[in-house]
Amino acid sequence: MAESVKFLSSRFLSASTLIGADIRNPQDESLGDLKDVMIDTASGKRAYGVLTFGGLLGFGNKLFAVPWNAFRVDSEKERLVLDVPRERFRDAPGFDADHWPDLADPSVADEFDRHFAGSSGGEHPIIHPN
Repeated sequence: MAESVKFLSSRFLSASTLIGADIRNPQDESLGDLKDVMIDTASGKRAYGVLTFGGLLGFGNKLFAVPWNAFRVDSEKERLVLDVPRERFRDAPGFDADHWPDLADPSVADEFDRHFAGSSGGEHPIIHPN
């Protein structure tokens, strides 16, 4: 189990704070946790959040590169929210920790973007505690 992360009620969070964060959908189903954040070095922007999903006790997990703008930060519950049904991961393009995709290749990046396109839609606000 990942250590609890401490989210601040701020729009700026360190990558190390986000790594290990629980990811849930709006139906409160667990979608895994954040393993890494990929940066587009040409633009300096966050490009993808890499999450792990599936498997049992850490074995058989698959990694998925999800466009960063598909995530919302829920600072009250200290987690990330991704508006994707669990079932979408069954046929999603994924990879294992030893074979990362070349997201600089537009056809590879487009495959990930298209699969999760329904969940993105621009910048998402941070959910602040009341």
